[in-house]
Amino acid sequence: MFGPDAALPHRPARIVVAGTSGSGKTTLAARLGCLLGIEHIEIDSLFHGPNWTPRPTFEHDVEEFVARSSWVTEWQYSIVRDRLADRAELLLWLDLPRRTIMRQVTIRTLRRRFGRRELWNGNIEPPLHRIFLDREHIIRWAWNTDRSTTERVRQLGVRRPELTIVRFRSHRDVDAWIARQLIPLARH
Repeated sequence: MFGPDAALPHRPARIVVAGTSGSGKTTLAARLGCLLGIEHIEIDSLFHGPNWTPRPTFEHDVEEFVARSSWVTEWQYSIVRDRLADRAELLLWLDLPRRTIMRQVTIRTLRRRFGRRELWNGNIEPPLHRIFLDREHIIRWAWNTDRSTTERVRQLGVRRPELTIVRFRSHRDVDAWIARQLIPLARH
């Protein structure tokens, strides 16, 4: 596992971004896709069907895109997490402080809810009072699963020691790493 000063041995073509819900995985994955000119597949859009039901084609859709030569996506959903990691050349881990994650997920949830922004397949954020009733409300989920990402990344490092894993403790570290490591690679 490397810190934000890590140099990449080559331009990555298959990238997963790990982190707690609300850490900025999708934002970073989309940014990497644009920068490197590779497809960003937003995994939430493959998972969530209408009324927040799992799409029956989810695993098939993931199998289809991981077989491609290049992609970037978020490292989530236990049913496909190993498949994503097994094909990845690079895992970027947003290991941000809990207070940062909670601030980000709360602001994002409020913006989406009050703006009634459609997310995936007609879904919008549920009413805010659901945070008290739903154990899987995104804000509660972020709080309760924050530490489990650390263990998953550790286990992956043991299982796939050849996988380059870069750990970031702040968005500033991400920005500096991209400027130092990825932008020069993107030019080639």
